Amino acid sequence: MILYLDTSAVVKLYADETGSDRVRAGVAEASISTTHLIAYAETRAAFTRKAQQPGYQDRLQSWREDFERDWPSFEIVSITQELIHRAGDLAEAHRLRGYDSVHLAAVEAIWRVAAHQDFRFLVFDGNLANAAQKMDIRLYI
Repeated sequence: MILYLDTSAVVKLYADETGSDRVRAGVAEASISTTHLIAYAETRAAFTRKAQQPGYQDRLQSWREDFERDWPSFEIVSITQELIHRAGDLAEAHRLRGYDSVHLAAVEAIWRVAAHQDFRFLVFDGNLANAAQKMDIRLYI
């Protein structure tokens, strides 16, 4: 299985949250785990925000180190002008936030290439999940 993780799923690999077990199971099951390059900055920002919450202050360094160790194992979708233009179209069509639309454009691009393979999208944002389902992209549930 090829598994695309949006940023919310990537964060759950490291920070124990609701859904972390599902993400870890999906990554273990996948032959390829992929995400968009933007997930790097979004994940680091999410770690910093989460570390401000009570009980998490001492976790930032370990999350960052583990993430840096694992980042090269992801297949990374790069930023291209075509992908960003498609993201703009998807943002308008599905009323998505900017970076969510970038993830959806990346998912769509991989999904089209992997049409004859088992491809799933692991996402925790309801609007983004709904948009993917409207496009007939299978979610990892």
